[in-house]
Amino acid sequence: MTPPIIKRYVIAFEKYKWIGLASFGLIVAGSTVVAIQPDPPPTYVADSSLTYSRPPVSFSATGSEIQQQGQELNEEVLLSDQLIERVGTKMNVSPKTVGASVALKLPRRNARTGQLESNIIELKYRDSNPKRAQEVLVELMQAMVKLSSDINTGRLRAIIEKINERIPQARSELQAAEQRLEIYDRRERPAILAAENGSLLSAVTNSQNQQRLIQQTVAGIDAQVRSLQDKLGLNVGQAYVSSALSADPILGNLRTQLYQTESQIALLRKDLRPEHPTMIQLQRQKQATEELLQQRAAEVIGGDGTAAPLAGSVTGIRAQSNLDPARQQLANQMVALQTQRETLEQQLLQQRREELQLRQEYSQIPNKQLERSRLEQEVGLKKAVFDQMQAKLTDAKTAEAETVSSFSVARLPSITADAKKPKSIPLTLGVGGFLGFLVGGGVIFLLGSLEGTFRTREDIRDSLKQREVAMLGELPLMPVDDLPPEGIPVVLSSESLYLEFYEKFRSNLRRLGGRDLKVVLITSTSSQEGKTTSAYNLGVAAARAGKRTLIIETDLRSPSRCLSLKVNPDPDATLEPLRYYGSLSECIRLVPEVENLYIIPSPGPVRQSAAVLESSEMRRLMEDVRERYDLVILDTNSLSLSNDPLLIQPYSDGIVLVARPNYTQENMLGEAIDQLLEAELGLVGVIINGADISIVLPPSDESLSGEEVGITDEVTEISVGANKI
Repeated sequence: MTPPIIKRYVIAFEKYKWIGLASFGLIVAGSTVVAIQPDPPPTYVADSSLTYSRPPVSFSATGSEIQQQGQELNEEVLLSDQLIERVGTKMNVSPKTVGASVALKLPRRNARTGQLESNIIELKYRDSNPKRAQEVLVELMQAMVKLSSDINTGRLRAIIEKINERIPQARSELQAAEQRLEIYDRRERPAILAAENGSLLSAVTNSQNQQRLIQQTVAGIDAQVRSLQDKLGLNVGQAYVSSALSADPILGNLRTQLYQTESQIALLRKDLRPEHPTMIQLQRQKQATEELLQQRAAEVIGGDGTAAPLAGSVTGIRAQSNLDPARQQLANQMVALQTQRETLEQQLLQQRREELQLRQEYSQIPNKQLERSRLEQEVGLKKAVFDQMQAKLTDAKTAEAETVSSFSVARLPSITADAKKPKSIPLTLGVGGFLGFLVGGGVIFLLGSLEGTFRTREDIRDSLKQREVAMLGELPLMPVDDLPPEGIPVVLSSESLYLEFYEKFRSNLRRLGGRDLKVVLITSTSSQEGKTTSAYNLGVAAARAGKRTLIIETDLRSPSRCLSLKVNPDPDATLEPLRYYGSLSECIRLVPEVENLYIIPSPGPVRQSAAVLESSEMRRLMEDVRERYDLVILDTNSLSLSNDPLLIQPYSDGIVLVARPNYTQENMLGEAIDQLLEAELGLVGVIINGADISIVLPPSDESLSGEEVGITDEVTEISVGANKI
């Protein structure tokens, strides 16, 4: 049996053979052109090498680093477009030719250590002129050496320029840091030094001692004041008032006058009445003296009596101003002690404030020390950066004076001839023919694969297996000789070898559909896949099996094919299709050559096919034939042309799809199966029509005894019209 891939290729070859032959011819023509070309002239290879070099004496670390970086130049830098163009212009050679002819091989690095395995850079240049090859390679080597020197010098100048740009900023940052440290020391350094040498703690201790001494003095003064209070019977304020009033001479005179007036009043009271003018005058004199006494007492005490308590009555003033000199001395002493006590209390309060301030300063000393350390460290860092920049600048300027190229010439160019073996014309043509055969065959296979059409029955079978859809049978092609116009091949003879395949189709349909399967709808995804042929021959097979079978042509968009069954269609059916379907006696026809087989030919082509399929006449027809016949086969048009199969589907018990190699599209069949399964429209299975199946004739046939008639896909192409309906 022929493998499926070979079958697919043979089919694609028949369709695209001219494209494949054209591809083959182009490849062969190209190889012929190559074969007849003259041999190229001999070429010469100039071979030389460079080596990594260092300056004879190196005084700077930057120079050594730059020289080391010079060894990192890769092939893109050494063979840059600018260098190639400069060399080509100088040597009067095209830069493209120079770039294509030069080869550079850099030394490899050790994968473990990262060090170069050698110091040799190999250079090769290929040219038809040996002298020019040598001169170009020498110029290339000199350009690379100069390029390395320029790169090293440029790197050093870039370093110097960058350092010069950053030094002013580093200097200003250092000066700013030093200024901040200086300002901080000017403000906080004395306190820090006082804390460090212990003078701050000594000041706190001295303040505490002063406070204790003042407190002891105040305690002594309080004792003296209490003793004087006990002796005088007066407090400090009263003692101050009494002493001040007793010491004033005006108050003394007023008191004397007041005593004299009172004495006169007391003497005259016995002889004179209070209304007597003398008594009235004395009373007025007494009252005036008392007012003067009160005014003078207020003046002596000061502040209208707010500084010290002063009795409001004249009696009180006279009582407070009667101290003798001894008691007045004690009162003055008490007032002096009180003044001294208040002074000491102010000193004690001041000492406490100073102690609190000293303690606060001492508690802030650690923060001040940390802040100063930070500022001092910042100055150190800025100074270190500035010093490093200065050192790097000096080192880079020193390296600039000793900078040389990282490369030097290790070996001058040597010329060798690159002899090539002349090409063989037969070998070139043979290789071209082989490549042409491969390309042509590949083009044919690729075009066949891109069509998206099932090429063999094996392809259809695999697709059905992936979707888990039952395959009801494989039907071979039948001969199309002696067919009427628009006819289809029908197995009318009971002795036909093709009847067995349709009998298998019928039995598989019966087995998978069950006893309830009476009305079967047969359709396909597109035209020319053989659905009508399959429907007619399925009806013949069912009728041969003793089943009353009716074929209904529900494809109202096409004319009837009933002539293939020797049945003539009604010519007037197209005029009134509803009346045609309304009369069973007129529309149902008996197939003369097959017992138990009936057919309702299509009245088509009909414009309003959907209206006819959805009419009440069609519904009554389907209900009637379901009761009368064992099997009803509905032959519809394809799913890609219209929705007529879906309109007639409600009258059926199951759907059978027809697929055919070289006609059925993979995506269309897959979409149709998926839609029918998702909508649960009763898909029973799929049959493969037009399969390449060999038919073995019986030995009794004298003309074809022992021979096989191969019905293959080649017959499909020759037999136009066979199994296409």
